[in-house]
Amino acid sequence: MHPQQPSKIQLSNTGDYREAYANSVQVRVSLWDFFLSFGTINQTAPDAVSIQNFQGIFLSPQQAKALANVLNQNLQQYESAFGEIRLDPKQGASPVQ
Repeated sequence: MHPQQPSKIQLSNTGDYREAYANSVQVRVSLWDFFLSFGTINQTAPDAVSIQNFQGIFLSPQQAKALANVLNQNLQQYESAFGEIRLDPKQGASPVQ
C-alpha cells in the first residue's frame, strides 16, 4: 500500500472576513452545538465591568473538540518556548463561562 498523500488546502477570506482582539469569550452549549461569543471587557469603575460582544460563532461538537485540541497543542508549544501562562484573577482575567 502507498501512503496517502495529504490534500492540498487553499485558504481564502470571504468579503466579510475580519480580525479583532477579544479578551472575553462566553460559551453556551446545547445538544446540537457550541456557541462562542467574543467581546472586549472594559472596567468602567472599581466595581463595574462592561462587556461588548462583537462576534458570535456556532460550532458543531466535533469542531469544538477539534478547536480545543488545536488550542491545547498551541498553548503547550507557547509555554515550552516562553514559559507558563498564569491566570491571575487580580489582573482581571476573564472567566470562560
